[in-house]
Amino acid sequence: MQKLSILLIALLITSFSQAQDAKSLLKEVSAKAKSYDNISIDFKYNLNNSKENVNQETRGDVTLQGNKYVLNMLGTTRIFDGKNIYTIVPEDEEVTISAYNANDDKEITPSKMLTFYEKGYTYKMDIEQNVKGRKIQFVKLIPIDSKAEIKDILLGIDVQTKHIYKLIQTDAKGTKYTLTVNSFKTNQPVSKTLFTFDEAKYKKDGYYINKI
Repeated sequence: MQKLSILLIALLITSFSQAQDAKSLLKEVSAKAKSYDNISIDFKYNLNNSKENVNQETRGDVTLQGNKYVLNMLGTTRIFDGKNIYTIVPEDEEVTISAYNANDDKEITPSKMLTFYEKGYTYKMDIEQNVKGRKIQFVKLIPIDSKAEIKDILLGIDVQTKHIYKLIQTDAKGTKYTLTVNSFKTNQPVSKTLFTFDEAKYKKDGYYINKI
């Protein structure tokens, strides 16, 4: 009985230590991300559900400045200027404008991509990998909300740069979303109008403007 108690205490201490180490690492990642004026990321995105025999892969890029962003993915451009989200689909010559509501924003959107883990999760250290000479430490995040659609998230962090290298999100239905960073550039020259939507320009080009 005494051996069991000692083992249980040792496990609890190890678990607490791992949680503290993970939390400390994530704080460094968050502080580093917030120290930049802007961030430009080129990434690979994969959606996989083996039960449904679905495996889709695409590439994209995103530029972040504060909570503003411009995301290019799947032939669509999404601009967030801090108030509204503009989804531009050249193939359909259509723009959808929707007001941003923070209360409805429960997904890991581009503006939260580098800091989403600050609230609502428990943490623990996971595996460490060597990726082309880079040490990548994974942290496992589990939502505190037991009703959350997300089952868990594995966040791969470059130990040297404190930049996020990979995000693997698994939902309750077993669908896995993997985002792998190909390039991570900071403090790039950014146009003052990058996060500004020019409605007149798109109307002139014959786009249908859909406001919801």
